Amino acid sequence: MSALWVPVYVAIGSNLHGPVDQVHKASDALASVPKTRLISRSKLYRSAPLGPKDQPEFVNAAAGLLTQLTARELLVELKALERKLGRDVPVLRWGPRLIDLDLLVYGAERINETDLTVPHPGVPVRNFVLYPLRDIAAELNIPGHGSVTQLAARVGDAGLVPLC
Repeated sequence: MSALWVPVYVAIGSNLHGPVDQVHKASDALASVPKTRLISRSKLYRSAPLGPKDQPEFVNAAAGLLTQLTARELLVELKALERKLGRDVPVLRWGPRLIDLDLLVYGAERINETDLTVPHPGVPVRNFVLYPLRDIAAELNIPGHGSVTQLAARVGDAGLVPLC
């Protein structure tokens, strides 16, 4: 019996060493994740950093995938991909980073474990996550929170600049 394909969404962000190029490289690299297919990519957006303000602006995007991996297996693959793309463990929470891949949504599942929370807790309140996600899945229901379109309208687009 073959594994079912689960729709998943991943946030991509960077603010170091040519962040536009870093986001494009990471988006392309998602196509190499085993048992996973890259289906869609959002536009890119520039945003102010969430944490310390004395760092470069971020470039953010979102990707839609189909996967046969479990949420845990996909998280392991995303962390390995970050390392492969040159990410070091950040010294500072929400500090500058070469690449950041966050699992936002895994089907309709709700998971709350020490190192894995799905949907990602930042989804309903971060416009730099919601607007790219809206580009590729406007009517997606974020389990326990509502549709991407509703959430994006609620948080607004202040400080968010579409790049392409």
